[in-house]
Amino acid sequence: MASSSVKYSYSLWSPSDTVKDVAESLGIVNLQDEVSKTLAMDVEYRINEVLEEACKFMKHSKRTTLTTNDISMALRVLNVEPLYGYDSSRPVKFREAVLGPGQTLYYIDDDEVDFEKIINMQLPKVPREVSFTAHWLAVDGVQPAIPQNPAQAGSAPAAALQHQGVATGADVEVKAPVRHALSKELQLYFERVVDELTDESSPPVIKNAVLHSIGNDPGLHQLVPYFIQFVAEKIRTHLKDPATLYLMLQVIHNLLSNPTIFIEPYIHSIMPPILTLLVGKRIGQTQSATDMHYKVRDFAASLLQQVCTKYADTYHTLKPRVTRTLLKAFMDPSKSSTIGTQYGALSGLRAIGPEVIRVLVLGNLKDWAAVVISRNAAISTEDRQRLGGVLLECLRLLVDPELAKLESLDEAGKLKFEQFVGGEVTRLVSSVPDSENIMKAVLESQKMAGAPGDWTIH
Repeated sequence: MASSSVKYSYSLWSPSDTVKDVAESLGIVNLQDEVSKTLAMDVEYRINEVLEEACKFMKHSKRTTLTTNDISMALRVLNVEPLYGYDSSRPVKFREAVLGPGQTLYYIDDDEVDFEKIINMQLPKVPREVSFTAHWLAVDGVQPAIPQNPAQAGSAPAAALQHQGVATGADVEVKAPVRHALSKELQLYFERVVDELTDESSPPVIKNAVLHSIGNDPGLHQLVPYFIQFVAEKIRTHLKDPATLYLMLQVIHNLLSNPTIFIEPYIHSIMPPILTLLVGKRIGQTQSATDMHYKVRDFAASLLQQVCTKYADTYHTLKPRVTRTLLKAFMDPSKSSTIGTQYGALSGLRAIGPEVIRVLVLGNLKDWAAVVISRNAAISTEDRQRLGGVLLECLRLLVDPELAKLESLDEAGKLKFEQFVGGEVTRLVSSVPDSENIMKAVLESQKMAGAPGDWTIH
């Protein structure tokens, strides 16, 4: 190819002279013009490629000035080792020097530094080694007051305050309270819900709409501790009002049913109100057998079953702790005259499952019936029927459909059943059509009681 067909350059620099100068510095003296021009064009192509990539970084950074950092990033993208020693933290000033006619040299004017001054300067501090650590930004919506978290400035309405103290000798250093801030919308929502639930003149349609909103609306997770606190306070102050107690259980039911709420961290806060209404001594004005009085305990038992079924695998101590509380209420002699407590304890044990009835209730059934039913003259006929009904439901949990196919129970088996559970329970079981199936299930469970099982209570 003729030398005239080779284009020198697209820029103002002299490619032929520059390539020849570099070649001479490397010891190459006789470099042909054709080679120098071709190398110059390739170098210019590479420079344009680097500048195009650098301009992309500049534009994405929303800047109009190209910096040395942009050039360095462009070189990294193109798999070229970047240049070192150039800092873009300060503006680069170019100086101009004229070497001859039409020959201008641009250079960076370096600052003059006193070498002796640099030698006598103190050495900089050794930087710390790189390390990583983790901390809780927030726990259950509350930001812990630790040094890693920013200090909360200002006041937050409707905020949950937690003062954290750090013991220092005899004194206690009280840190700033941790505030749980709620948005204005959530505050207004919570206030409106509380007003409607506590307003006795509010129609049932409005209350049902409020409960439906709690059970279905998204974005209510931050209000869960406030709802639980509201329910607990209402139950504590309205134990003589079964209607209010039933309404509070409906609030708990809807919180548990809302699919957008992560309720697991609050299970241990929900259990005390449920157990209070399940085995509490006084629900309502008197302990008479009113439908509302027993409805509250039945609803509490159903919520207990819902919680134990859904969250027992997450909290392994949930069932044993609840069972211990119910068994204490069931076997406490001081509460034997409180039929509501006995009814609630049996309802709760039935809600946990048949294994509890088999292991914990059957062995104590004879003595319990003798104390609670036989020797309790204050128990009314309707209370006796209610208590007997829930006891039968507990025993029916033990019935296996395969046992019904076996041969009928003989007199010896019935006598053995009576010796095991006592005459009072035998008369109760004999009064129902499926008495034989219940007796066979109880006798079979008696045989299994000594066998090792998977139920343990600590």
